[in-house]
Amino acid sequence: LSILKFLGFEQTFKNSLTGLPIGGSKGGSDFDPKGKSDYEIMRFCQCFMTELYKVIGPNSDVPAGDIGVGGREIGYLFGQYKKITGRHEGVLTGKGLSYGGSLARTEATGYGLIYLVEEM
Repeated sequence: LSILKFLGFEQTFKNSLTGLPIGGSKGGSDFDPKGKSDYEIMRFCQCFMTELYKVIGPNSDVPAGDIGVGGREIGYLFGQYKKITGRHEGVLTGKGLSYGGSLARTEATGYGLIYLVEEM
């Protein structure tokens, strides 16, 4: 729990540097995907989103992948969000291109670091 609290603080701090009127948060689960089939991982992601969709949205909280959550999992989460709500909007970051994601997503963190160093 202490790591989760720190990550939530860190996200709030990072978001405050953007100048945008947004806060920050972190969430997670104790689901271990090791040894699980793709189907089991997909079903977990779908069940997770079935609860998560109630508290996220483009104007409230926009989750992103982190430790152990990549494009596949984001795709499963977004697919379930779209199925439940019928909406296709910017509710998750890290989506694949077929879901409206960014072509530069893989390199985005690296570009951010370069911009930071150049401004220092």
